[in-house]
Amino acid sequence: MALRGNVLLAGLMVWYVALSFWVAYEPVDRQFWVMASILPAVLVLILAVTHRRIRFSTASYVLITLFLTLHAVGVHYTYAQVPAGVWLEQVLPGRNHYDRLVHFCFGFLLTYPIEELFRLTGSLRGWLLYYLPVMTILGLSGLWEIIEAWVASSVHPELGMTYLGSQGDIWDAQKDMASALYGSLACMALLLLIRFGWGPLRRQTQALADSPQ
Repeated sequence: MALRGNVLLAGLMVWYVALSFWVAYEPVDRQFWVMASILPAVLVLILAVTHRRIRFSTASYVLITLFLTLHAVGVHYTYAQVPAGVWLEQVLPGRNHYDRLVHFCFGFLLTYPIEELFRLTGSLRGWLLYYLPVMTILGLSGLWEIIEAWVASSVHPELGMTYLGSQGDIWDAQKDMASALYGSLACMALLLLIRFGWGPLRRQTQALADSPQ
């Protein structure tokens, strides 16, 4: 099991490194790519340095990699120009919705790893174990919006709307935060269903979701 887990982790790392090289090759906006790639790189570095002391489950590492993949694609094209978002405009007209999708996935894909982090490093039990991860997602989403505004206005004002990605929507920051919250709530509802709800689903997913590497 440990060997299989290490092989999977190595595969996820190879995938993300290869993807990073791809998104670094002729991005639509080089400055935007640099600024938006800093925090994901820090996250990957922290996970690599601490993985021997804090061993997340296979599910958590896969979820984190999936989110980083979605973000990397958005960074390469800039969120307002991602081709997948252009396709979504045919169903949801008015703007490129890829950034909204990624904010939703920020909540949906990262809530479980955060919940697992609380279980591994703390003594949280009961309702706090399900409440705090959702609030953490909401807080991190708000922090990201603050960082975006700070960078756009102070560090690189020439990026302007490119970095903010608001596409003319004055309520973009609030809608992005709401999308992350909805994603987090959806993840938590699914987690509660797995743990306390439908028996077959709980039995089939428990080993993957909760077993360490």
